[in-house]
Amino acid sequence: MDGTQKQVVNELTRLLLGGNAHVTLRKAIEGLPPELRGVKPALMPYSIWQLVEHIRIAQWDMLQFCRYENHKSPKWPDEYWPKESTPDDDAAWNASLAEIENDLEGFIELMEHSNIYQILPHGEGQTILREALQMADHNSYHTGEIIAIRRMLNAWE
Repeated sequence: MDGTQKQVVNELTRLLLGGNAHVTLRKAIEGLPPELRGVKPALMPYSIWQLVEHIRIAQWDMLQFCRYENHKSPKWPDEYWPKESTPDDDAAWNASLAEIENDLEGFIELMEHSNIYQILPHGEGQTILREALQMADHNSYHTGEIIAIRRMLNAWE
């Protein structure tokens, strides 16, 4: 990896891990009472649980798309959003968060060992760089929604 790509990967890593211009997902859910995970405030189409799961599914899809040419993405939008507004239990909640972190680490590792500028041959012009920017944008957008819901529920600092 040349020096310029290394610098770009380092900046993308910082962006993906959060903390620059936005709150991290981990911070956004820190201290959230379990009974609020499945609450849908008035006029909101989803709960915090559904947002967390949506982040997990979309991030997993982006990672798998970059890794495997035969990857089949879930059907949009139905398979990107869980129907249930509440996790089954604490184990499901914790597993979803762990998968988000593991897939994020996997994506960062992929960037560190790939040409992030190379067009993926099985895509339609996508590169790992483009997927990294999309992932950061997507995750921060929905993390902001989690914070907005917490504010509506009087559960944010």
